[in-house]
Amino acid sequence: MSHVQIYDRAMCCSTGVCGPQVDPVLPKFAADLEWLEREGHQVDRFNLAQDAAQYAANSTVQKMLEAEGVDCLPLIFVDGKVVSRNEYPTRENLALWTETKLPVKNMLPMADGGCSGGSGCC
Repeated sequence: MSHVQIYDRAMCCSTGVCGPQVDPVLPKFAADLEWLEREGHQVDRFNLAQDAAQYAANSTVQKMLEAEGVDCLPLIFVDGKVVSRNEYPTRENLALWTETKLPVKNMLPMADGGCSGGSGCC
């Protein structure tokens, strides 16, 4: 299983979903991380406002912050390697990087023989 680390910008809480102006991407990303954990991966998420020591302890994060400032955040690591920066990845990207299968989406039932113009089903 993979180890995923997220270094966020300074936010009101660890997920950033309780502030007065919630970025709509954050609740979806939080749900995607919960999904990753349910799949068995280790997920560590750090908030610059609350976990500054974690940023100082990671030399790659330090170098990127020195070179680019907080614009490089969020930084996403998978097994110690930077896989994304400056944006929150999709669940599909997280699945790809961690080699996790995505659940198959259920298909809507089809009428026998499908629907065509002359069948009268629609």
